[in-house]
Amino acid sequence: MIRGLWLYPAALALTFSLATGVVLSSLFRSSKLACRCRRYPRLWARLLIRWSGTTVEVEGLERADWDRPMVMVANHQSWFDVFAILAFIPANLRFVAKEELGRIPIFGRAWKECGHVSVDRSNRSEAIASLERAASRIRDESPAVIFFPEGTRSVDGRLRTFKKGAFVLALQTGVPVVPLGISGSRAVMPKGSFRIRPGHIRIRVGEPIPTSGMEHEDRGPLLNRARSAVAELMEDPDALAVES
Repeated sequence: MIRGLWLYPAALALTFSLATGVVLSSLFRSSKLACRCRRYPRLWARLLIRWSGTTVEVEGLERADWDRPMVMVANHQSWFDVFAILAFIPANLRFVAKEELGRIPIFGRAWKECGHVSVDRSNRSEAIASLERAASRIRDESPAVIFFPEGTRSVDGRLRTFKKGAFVLALQTGVPVVPLGISGSRAVMPKGSFRIRPGHIRIRVGEPIPTSGMEHEDRGPLLNRARSAVAELMEDPDALAVES
C-alpha cells in the first residue's frame, strides 16, 4: 500500500513527461522524434518495473532474429506484460492494442506518433483498416508487431481463445509468428486490482513459426499452432488448462 502511494503519482508524471516530449517533437517536426520513439518507451517501461520492485528474466532470445520483421503473440495477464516486453525484448516494437489507449490525452497522441496501432474492435471496417496500417508498418519499417490475441487480460491466468487478426497480418506480410509465454505478471498486478506487488516476471521466447507458402485459408491452423506454443511456454499449471 505504501508503495502505491508514491508509485502511481510518479508513474503518471513519468508517463506524461515522456509523452509530452514525443508530442512536441512531432508538432515541431523535430529530427529527434524517431530517437525518442525508440528510447522513451524502453526507459518508461524499465523505470516502472524498477519502481514496482519487480525483476524480469527472458529466456530464448537467441531463437529469433530481432532485426527482422515479425508478428509476436503473447498471453496477457497484467499491464506489466506490456512493460516487461517493452523493456527487455530487443526489437523495434510496435504494439497493436485497443482504441481506448489512443484516446488518452497526450499519451494517446504519443502512442500513435511512434507508430503503434489502435484497433476499434467494435467496428469491423476500422479493425480491418488498422491491420492494413500494421501491414504498411511491417513493409516500410520492418518492426516486430506485438499482439495479445486473447484481446484482454486473463482474470484467472488461463489462456483464453485467440482472435485471428495477428495471424491474418502475418500471412498478408509473409513474416514469421514468434510466440511468447509470460508468467509471474498476474502476481504483480492482476486484472481488476490497483495494488502492485513486487514479483518476478519470466518471458519465454518460442521458436518462430514460418508463414512462407501459406495462404489466407491457413489462418486457423496457424492460430492453433501459435496458441499451443504460447501455452507450452507458460509456466503456471493452471494456465496450461487452456480454454477450448
